[in-house]
Amino acid sequence: MKLTNEEKDILTSFEKGEWISSGTISEDRKQLAKYAKNALRKDKRINIRISENDLLQLQRKAVQEGIPYQTLISSILHKFVNGRLVERTSE
Repeated sequence: MKLTNEEKDILTSFEKGEWISSGTISEDRKQLAKYAKNALRKDKRINIRISENDLLQLQRKAVQEGIPYQTLISSILHKFVNGRLVERTSE
C-alpha cells in the first residue's frame, strides 16, 4: 500500500503512541447524530449571488469532502451562526 507523506506522518505518530482514545465514542456518536439530524432538516430556502470563482472553489472543496456543494455551504453557515467557525492562525 502506497501512503502519502501526510499518511506516513500520521502512522509514525500513531506507532510512537502519540494518539490516545478520547473515551467518548458514544457521546461523540450522539452529538454527530444530532448534527446530522439538524443538517438534514431543510425547512427554509434562500437564494444568494456569489462570484463564479467562489462557487468553483466551494464546489472543489465539496468534491474533496465527498459531499454536495450546497451541503458544504449549509454546513459552513451552520458552524458560523453557532460560533464554531474559527479563523486559522498562521503557524
